[in-house]
Formats: sequence, C-alpha cells, structure tokens
Amino acid sequence: VLCHAVMDAILGAAADGDIGVHFPNTDPTWKDARSLDLLKYVADRERSRGYRVVNVDATVIAERPKIAPFVDSMRSNMARAMGIPSDRVSVKATTAERMGAIGRCEGIAAMAVATLSRDEG
Repeated sequence: VLCHAVMDAILGAAADGDIGVHFPNTDPTWKDARSLDLLKYVADRERSRGYRVVNVDATVIAERPKIAPFVDSMRSNMARAMGIPSDRVSVKATTAERMGAIGRCEGIAAMAVATLSRDEG
C-alpha cells in the first residue's frame, strides 16, 4: 500500500499517469511483482524522462499493525529503490481513530506526496 501511494505520487508529479496505467492488472508481466521493484521501475522511468525525486512524504493510516518499529527500514528500502538518500524519505503513521473500515481493521490506506525536479536542457 505504501509503495503504491509513493509510486502514484511520483507518477502524478511527473504528469505520467498512475500505477494502473503502467502496471495494469490485466498484464501478467506484473503478477506477483514486488512493490519495491515497481517503485524502482517508476523512479528509473522518471529519471530517464529528466526528472529526479527530491523528497517523499508518506503517511500510513492503519489501526494495526503498528509500524513504528519498521519506519527506519521502510525509509531506507524505499530510498534505495528510488536512488535517493533516506533522509529525503519520510514515513509516518496514524490511525483512523477506530472509525470506518480502517478503524475496524478491515484495511490499510496510505497517502504520499513527492517533490520532483526536472533537468531542463
């Protein structure tokens, strides 16, 4: 969920569609693909188009599991996939205060914002 939100943020910042466009569930090429591999693909694609990821800010919304013990490894794994230093990747968590499907532990959501710069030239 988190990597998918980050990929959509990067693709959106580059005005390059969304993950459904690049990784349609009708294409068997992407079946069982690791999310970090897809994130690397997206970052590499945008780099080849002249963009570079400056930073990413992401929030996971979930009652469970508690992700605090895993935040540092999540940051470093995503940073490695994007080819940027981990100090430019923020991962935070919050709950839905027991409201709605997420609050009933029926799902997890994530939101992300990515800042890109474009190499003009």
